[in-house]
Amino acid sequence: MAEKKVSLPAKLINGGVAGLVGVTCVFPIDLAKTRLQNQQGVQVYKGMLDCLAKTVRSEGYFGCYRGAAVNLTLVTPEKAIKLAANDVFRQKLSKDGYLPLWGEVLAGCGAGTCQVVVTTPMEMLKIQLQDAGRLAAQRPISAPAQPAATAAATAAAAATSSPAPSLVEPPTARPSPPPRPSATRITVELLKTRGLAGLYRGAGATLMRDVPFSMIYFPLFANLNALGREGGSNVQAQAPLWQSFVAGCSAGSVAAVAVTPLDVIKTRLQTLQKGKGEDTYRGIIDCTRRIMQREGPAAFLKGATCRALVIAPLFGIAQGVYFLGVGEVVLAWLE
Repeated sequence: MAEKKVSLPAKLINGGVAGLVGVTCVFPIDLAKTRLQNQQGVQVYKGMLDCLAKTVRSEGYFGCYRGAAVNLTLVTPEKAIKLAANDVFRQKLSKDGYLPLWGEVLAGCGAGTCQVVVTTPMEMLKIQLQDAGRLAAQRPISAPAQPAATAAATAAAAATSSPAPSLVEPPTARPSPPPRPSATRITVELLKTRGLAGLYRGAGATLMRDVPFSMIYFPLFANLNALGREGGSNVQAQAPLWQSFVAGCSAGSVAAVAVTPLDVIKTRLQTLQKGKGEDTYRGIIDCTRRIMQREGPAAFLKGATCRALVIAPLFGIAQGVYFLGVGEVVLAWLE
């Protein structure tokens, strides 16, 4: 049997709604993933839970949503393009309702390529905002002795020179923290200094991550979604809601973990501000070589658990929205 035909506007609405709901639910875990992947020398965080706990303690609950505004703004076109492009490619490549495995892989490849137009600038801005808290937390750790020694010397000098110490201690002077970055400020600065290419820094690494992800995810989802029914992956639209959700979660987590090394490289390349003693990279090959030499192969799996926990519900929700036909309902209401 052939797959259910869905209009392009409905696909765009389904992808957008799925992206908004999914990102709202899992964004704090994505923030932890970015901060863990960027750690090189000073280990501010020991793991995902430690990262989230320290973020809430130092930045408040909404600190876990740094960069969420960028994601929520751009995730609608990004997810809409990804899911809609895959459906379009699948329909074009299928014959008489049948799509071979090579067609499923090729459709996923096309979807991953199309989404990079939106994904790259979105990731570029999001990473700077997410990593700002890690860099701020790293400063007192890198040189904690200096302020204490200075304070002790000042107190000793004051005690010897003053016969009657004051009962009220003056407040300790602290250096003012750097201004919190904003997406608008980063965008303007990049456009001024590097032009449009600045927003597309790491586009090659993003493409290198998203294309294999889509080539793994979409065929795997289609086949998991068709388990237990005759006709194979070409009857995926008839799967029950729970099966579509579980298939989306399972395929998403497998694909996410599989491309985690590529995601680590992309994150490192797109991070503009580095901490003390952290490497800067000239490109994909240089980044891969330096990570291998200085941190070992295990560094390429940093944030793998976080990625699985982010991508699994994100795509499970997306397939649930598609199954429910939210886009079709919205279009019918507008008409």
